[in-house]
Parts: sequence; structure tokens; C-alpha cells
Amino acid sequence: MTNPKTPLPPSDADDDEAASPACVLVFNANDPSGAGGLAADVLAVASVGAHALAVVTGAYARDTGEIFEHFAFDEETVAEQARIILEDVPAQVIKVGFVGSPENLSAIAEIAADYADVPLVAYMPNLSWWNEGQIDLYLDAFRELLLPQTTVLVGNHSTLWRWLLPDWSSERSPAPRDIAKAAAEMGVPYTLITGITLPDQFIDNVLATPQTVLVSEKFERFEAVFTGAGDTLSAALAALIATGCDLEEATTEALSYIDHCLDAGFRPGMGHVVPDRLFWAQPDNVEEAAPVASVPDPMEGFEIPPHETKH
Repeated sequence: MTNPKTPLPPSDADDDEAASPACVLVFNANDPSGAGGLAADVLAVASVGAHALAVVTGAYARDTGEIFEHFAFDEETVAEQARIILEDVPAQVIKVGFVGSPENLSAIAEIAADYADVPLVAYMPNLSWWNEGQIDLYLDAFRELLLPQTTVLVGNHSTLWRWLLPDWSSERSPAPRDIAKAAAEMGVPYTLITGITLPDQFIDNVLATPQTVLVSEKFERFEAVFTGAGDTLSAALAALIATGCDLEEATTEALSYIDHCLDAGFRPGMGHVVPDRLFWAQPDNVEEAAPVASVPDPMEGFEIPPHETKH
């Protein structure tokens, strides 16, 4: 045991820094189902080799199939969590999920402005479960306050279409560059559009700017309904950027990662399928996995006497 009065030998700061994983500051709500929210962010960030600095912006009341309610923290609580950890730990990337209120978006935008050199990955989920008036206020604040700070905007094709191009009148669906152009008008240089419907049960996922398509990855559509895919993808993208990948490489790797997560997805309850962010840690063939040796029950033969407490 170390004598508390004896100082420990000084550590090599350079070695410690080299051994430390890259850090991603994550703003998101707690999801008790583990399907999305902070649980998805922390697992995905860790799975691709980075460390999550998790700032809780609120909490869902939900199961794996449906969101019943959301309770947002006040903006002072959110800002204080982030600013205190940023004074101690440098973040290589900021990732923003659903934060629950325009006030929280304003607080996060101020923090992002103070750390303008840190890339920001923003994910816009489907908010159709929410009150229409709250949706409008949230989307307006996101557009005006956070998009000018955003490096990469991530969202499903239909979600971004309805939000950024509400007056789209063409008979054809907007192309990725159309959506990227609308985002660029708000200050976003790169947009990752997912879930673009293709023939023969395929979907396309495209990283685009108004001028060009940088990455296009096509995957076969899964029959299952998933919860948490968008948070998983955007968190993995943020973590891969934080570890030093360039944007195109990070996007390709993140899309491959989410495809494997969905392929290994599981249904923990009666609702939707949850991505398995630790798919790579599972044995290749469960039937061939080594059997677990039986462990004696330490409580065997030990009886707990009944208590007298009355409720």
C-alpha cells in the first residue's frame, strides 16, 4: 500500500497524452432503453477508439418502440457540465444530438463559438413524436444558432428534406447536393444524408457539398425497424474524425460500422431492434464459443433469516 505522505513519482506527460484516446464532447439526452441518446453515443464512440465526454441535456421517458415524453434540463445545467469538463480535458470533436430545447441549443452554440477550432458534428433526428409547436421552435433555433457552427450535418433524407427544403415543388426528390446546398446556406460545409431510397431494396448514404458528392455508400435495406441508428452513426463519425481520420475516410468507416451494427442488431424488448455497437466483440459463431465453466454459488447453503420490517 502506498504511503499517502510519500509523493508518487512524476508521470511522463507526453507518454500519458500519447496513450490517451481522442475525446469527443457529446451533448444528448439520456435514453433508458439504451437504443439512442447518450447510451448510443458512449458505446459508439468507445467502439471506434475514442473517449466520450458525455453532457446530459435531458431525459426521455421511452421504451424500445415509442417515445412518450422528454424532459429537458435547463441551459445553465447543460452549459456548466460542458464548460467544467472542457477546462480539464481537451475535446477533439463536439457531437450534438437531440438536446430538448431552444435554450439548450443557444447554450451549446455559445460553447461551440468559444471553441471554434473544434469540428462539430450535428445530428437531426426525426421529431414527429413531439408537439408540433415545440418542433417548430426547436428547428428554428437549430437553423439559426447551431447550423452556423456545424461542420458536418447528419440526418435521414426525408427528415432533412422536410426541414431544409419545405417548399420543394419538383416531382423528383431532392438530390443530396440539393440538401447540402440548403444546409450550406446556413453555414454547413458538409452534409451526410442517409437512407436515400434506391431500386431493388437498396439505400444510398451520401456525404455531399453543394458542388460535389464526396462519399456514396450503398447498402442493402434491412427489413427490421431500428431505433438509435442515427445517433450511432453520427457518434461514430465524430469519434473517427477525432482520432485523426480525414472526413471522407471517417464517413466511409462510420457507414461501414453502422451497417455491421444493424446487421448484428437485437431486440431487447417488445419494440424495435437496437443496433449492436459491440458486434465485433461477439464470438464469430455462438455455437462454437467455448463453454463457460460453472462457478459455485457462494450463497449455496447460506440462508438469510426473514426480517421483521413492515411497510
